Amino acid sequence: MKTHALVMALSVLSSASIAWSQTPVEFQGADLALGEKLIAENKCVACHQGKVGGDGSSIYKPAGRITTPGFLRGMVEQCNTELKLSLFPDEVTAISAVLNRDYYRFK
Repeated sequence: MKTHALVMALSVLSSASIAWSQTPVEFQGADLALGEKLIAENKCVACHQGKVGGDGSSIYKPAGRITTPGFLRGMVEQCNTELKLSLFPDEVTAISAVLNRDYYRFK
C-alpha cells in the first residue's frame, strides 16, 4: 500500500515538474490566483472590450506584436504605468503569467 502511495506522489511531482519546465522563466513561481484577482479588480477585460470590441480577447494576439514572454510582461507594465494602477513587479508578473497561460502559451 505504501509503495502505491509513493508511486502516485512521484507521478504528481513529475507532472508538476513538466508543467513547471514548460513555463517561461519570467513567469515561474508567479501567483496565478493573484493574477486572476488583479485582472478582475482592475477591470482589464472591460478596458480591452472598449478598445477592440467583442469580448476584448483580440487585444491579446495582434499579428506579430507580442512575440516573447518578456515583451508580454512589458505590455502589462505599460498598462500599469499608463493607467496608474500602482501594481508591484510581482503583481505585473502574476497578471502576465495568467495571460500567458490563457492566451499566449509561451514555453
